[in-house]
Amino acid sequence: MRYQTDRQRVEGLGSAKDGTMEWWKQRLGAVALIPLVFLFIFPLLRSIGGDFDDVRAVYAHPVNALVAILFFITIMSHLRQGLQEVIVDYVHGKAAVTISLLVNTMFTTLIGVTGVFSIAKIAFGG
Repeated sequence: MRYQTDRQRVEGLGSAKDGTMEWWKQRLGAVALIPLVFLFIFPLLRSIGGDFDDVRAVYAHPVNALVAILFFITIMSHLRQGLQEVIVDYVHGKAAVTISLLVNTMFTTLIGVTGVFSIAKIAFGG
């Protein structure tokens, strides 16, 4: 038989008072993606169907390259945060959650770095 007060039984359950910052980061990323998606798609549409020189000409412009890099960084950060919420909510077991979060971070970082490197290589020649 356990002798605990009501407070001791529920301590650690419920609101942890630390999710507000993650919520704001998620919303800020979503709002930042609204103009970035449009600013990323318009130059991308101009380069579709062209050869490498056409793509290089579009992304050699510093604004287009910068928007594309910001798009990749923002979208991968937003994806990582969203998947983190799904993992924390639906994956059970401490080891499974830890491994899933590590894989999530590694995957989104790898894709983001690859995208940024690709745009930089196209923009600066290579």
